[in-house]
Amino acid sequence: MFEKSLVDLIRGLRSHKGNEGEYIQGALKECRGEIRSQDLDVKATALLKLIYLEMFGYDMAWAAFNVLEVMASPKIMQKRVGYLAAVQSFRPETEVLMLAENLLKKDLTSPSIPVLSLPLTTLPHIITSSLALSILSDLLPRLSHSQPAVRKKTIVTLYRLALVYPETLRVAWPKIKERLLDEQEDSSVTAATVNVVCELGWRRPQDFLALAPRLFDLLLAQKNNWMGIKIIKLFAVLTPLEPRLVKKLVRPLTKLIQETTAMSLLYECISGIVQGGILDGAESGVDVEDVADLCISKLRGMIVLDGDPNLKYVALLAFNKIVGTHPGLVSMQQDVIMACLDDPDISIKMQALELVSGMINSDSLQGVVNRLMKQLANSPSNNDANGHSEEGLTDMEQRLVPDKRGSENAHISDEYRQEIISRILDMCSKDTYANITDFEWYIEILVHLVRHLPADKETGSSRVSSEGSTSLGGRIGGQLRDVAVRVKELRPETIRAAETLVLMSNRTIVYARHGGGQSQVLQATVWICGEFAEYLSYPYELLNSLIHESTQDLSWTTLAISIQAIPKIISHIALTTNREWNVSRGTTMSLMLARATEFLEKLSSHPNLEVQERSVEFLELLRLASEALSNQASDSNQAPLLLTSAIPGLFTGMELNPVSAAAQSKVPVPLDLDLDTPINSDLPSILQASQVADEEDSGDDVYHSFYHDREPAQAIASLQPQPAARRLDEATENEPLSYQSAPDSPATLARRKAERLARARDDPFYIAPSDDTDPRIHDIISKTNGDEELDVDAIPIIDLHIDSTQARAAHDGGQAPERSTKKKKPARKFVVAADETLESQSLSGSRPTSHSSTPSGNRPRSLSPSSQHRGKATVRPVRSLLTVDSSTLQRLTLEGPPESEMDILRREAEEAEMAIALREVERKRLEMQREIERKQTIIGEGVDAEGTVVRRKKKKRAKVADEPTAEQQPEEGVVKKKKKKKVKTKSEGGLDAGGEATQEQQLEPEQDAPIEEVS
Repeated sequence: MFEKSLVDLIRGLRSHKGNEGEYIQGALKECRGEIRSQDLDVKATALLKLIYLEMFGYDMAWAAFNVLEVMASPKIMQKRVGYLAAVQSFRPETEVLMLAENLLKKDLTSPSIPVLSLPLTTLPHIITSSLALSILSDLLPRLSHSQPAVRKKTIVTLYRLALVYPETLRVAWPKIKERLLDEQEDSSVTAATVNVVCELGWRRPQDFLALAPRLFDLLLAQKNNWMGIKIIKLFAVLTPLEPRLVKKLVRPLTKLIQETTAMSLLYECISGIVQGGILDGAESGVDVEDVADLCISKLRGMIVLDGDPNLKYVALLAFNKIVGTHPGLVSMQQDVIMACLDDPDISIKMQALELVSGMINSDSLQGVVNRLMKQLANSPSNNDANGHSEEGLTDMEQRLVPDKRGSENAHISDEYRQEIISRILDMCSKDTYANITDFEWYIEILVHLVRHLPADKETGSSRVSSEGSTSLGGRIGGQLRDVAVRVKELRPETIRAAETLVLMSNRTIVYARHGGGQSQVLQATVWICGEFAEYLSYPYELLNSLIHESTQDLSWTTLAISIQAIPKIISHIALTTNREWNVSRGTTMSLMLARATEFLEKLSSHPNLEVQERSVEFLELLRLASEALSNQASDSNQAPLLLTSAIPGLFTGMELNPVSAAAQSKVPVPLDLDLDTPINSDLPSILQASQVADEEDSGDDVYHSFYHDREPAQAIASLQPQPAARRLDEATENEPLSYQSAPDSPATLARRKAERLARARDDPFYIAPSDDTDPRIHDIISKTNGDEELDVDAIPIIDLHIDSTQARAAHDGGQAPERSTKKKKPARKFVVAADETLESQSLSGSRPTSHSSTPSGNRPRSLSPSSQHRGKATVRPVRSLLTVDSSTLQRLTLEGPPESEMDILRREAEEAEMAIALREVERKRLEMQREIERKQTIIGEGVDAEGTVVRRKKKKRAKVADEPTAEQQPEEGVVKKKKKKKVKTKSEGGLDAGGEATQEQQLEPEQDAPIEEVS
């Protein structure tokens, strides 16, 4: 019989292209027959072919017993095939694995090195806890084998045993540690030991701190790059536990970075420096800046000099780790990092994009965002999908279009496009727009981003309603709304941008052809146009866009906001036309109201209750306005008050401001509030009893009570409207005020049900109960309160303690000034309003961000307390120093306006004159101090003022006593020679040395001696 070898099987597969499955089935059938052969050569060949087919996914677990037969072969080549098949097919749940235990023990004690190596390489793949317990005693002696290869494989096998049977380390760790500490050990065994120690050290690093000296010596020896990588990784987890290692590791790691040519070792050294906290160890005496500069220069070389995309990726990965501690140094490599954004590899693009978003500041923000916008604008897929020709681009887009002579632009996937837009929004809105200096530019960016939104994967109403605020379109609209609310100086420009996105004539230009994100963007922009309708440039066109028939196809959330904005815009138009009211304007207003009424009538039967409710409410309001307009005299010169006063009054009031996310948590909880005690302890039983009532009995009771029971007089009187207070006072037992005292008669419940259904038949706001829900539960909950009288004074009023200065600033905010139209606009300064919150000892979630230093009459509440009016005597609450927000000090500047050359020369001359005068005053102060000390010195007996010893003589005793006074007189004369008025003149000319010269003048005002005479 002719048997096929493995080579024949491979050749047969290659010759049966397109029909491999049938050929493999035939080969498996042949292998099943061959593996039953008594010839071990035939059995081993069949097993080798099964191993090859198993790699294609064909199971060979059925041949497990035959694998054991080949493993027990005395021939080394057949034994190798058997052990290879065991590695491929044996699993911990394999039943015949227990039969291989004695075979493994026998081969572990074999004197032949090839035979001994086979179980050592197989055990890590098939080991179980029971097998590890049995084989451990035979495996430990192999650590002392004379051959390094055996010791190396034994150490690795023991590590695998320790994972499934942790008790292995109790007896094996001392011997593994002995192999590591042995300096005469073979390098391959040491490398394997280091590998095992590193693998164990990542789980519990504190257990391996004692090995740090030996590991440090191995790192300095640098025998193997792979071993060095493992040691550096282990030190990265040991340095947080032992900070003293930082100072020890800096020198060898920097030496490796400077000298090594292996890129893998270079990257691991930099990664170990970052992860080990060496860049944060300035207090340990390490020159952190030099180390960081060295790492960044090496990473730059990995990107620029080597074209390997793998090196680019790992270099960007290391940059992302360093940018958290040294963003300034990383930002200096902006040219290299920005070039990686154009790399064809998407993983490199994503890493570069993440790095760019982490290193931006106020100076580099616009350049980075414009580069990303250029990448979006030049995507071929974007232009094809949107269908926008280059001729229709805006001015900004024309600036973003690159040179056509460059290389062909790469395709941008929707995932990468979404990531770019998300990163742009994150960078610009970081810390409440702290890095934005030009909000006009940012508004233009937001409008431009709408065109590049990717297509929605799910356009269902459920997804729109649930993820409208988190989608990209919702985030762009939210940014526009936030800027409109916070930056009052730029509110007209923001409203104009929102108006551009809402107008029907612009939707084919500003949105993509697939309409991705349009509904989410319209939610915010329509709200902006309705809330700030006084800034609209084209109110008539905007109203026509809102009542267009295509608006009905939008999501229900966008429809609800549009319905709310329609009466606001109409009231603004009415107020504008009232200034020059005439018959023509009245006719136009009537036509506009008729179109809006027709639009709301279509939505009054919308399936969504929110849209239906708003439509019905504003429909009745607009009908009243139309009626008032039609009843007005034709010669009237004013619009009806309903249009100019009543309807606008519904939407005017306090201005909406951003509220801090932590404001709700600062609302004080009433002390008498008890949420644990139930209001009615019998409520569950009452609800249960109301749901088990028989519907048929209740229906019979309705007809019986209608024909036989007499209605009480109170029920007839209740048909006439009465005030609520009178009904509370006239409560009787027949008409209880609480469900707790309500009668449990089924007839009463059925009668009330029939009355309620009759009243609710024509009520558009009534929600009918479903068939599977018993409506009696609604009867119980809808009953009035009990016999207790309503105590209005018992309702607590919570004082929010809002600062009066803040409230006054909110009321006196006013409108933002109009933009100045000049050929070259100067840089505008803006004030970003902070989030409102209650006064508390804890800070709110966001802080005020001031972009303006120009004082104004109406200072917004977002400004710091130091910039408010100091002339007003306001009572401010006592605040702790911990609550003072000092984060804005980083943006504090002491530089004044630009100076001319004459101002600089004048200032330098004044500074030189002041320095000379200060030196003169200091010299005179020192002279006066010496004179005062000399006067206060006590001269001993027999010693004169100059320290000369005088011989004692009785006749000259008085002279000696008077001698110090005589010596002091000339000294006082010398002091009188000082010209103090000269110093006063210089002090008046801009010199005031701490008030010292003025004090000297008060002591001796009559001294007129010139300064030159004083020594």
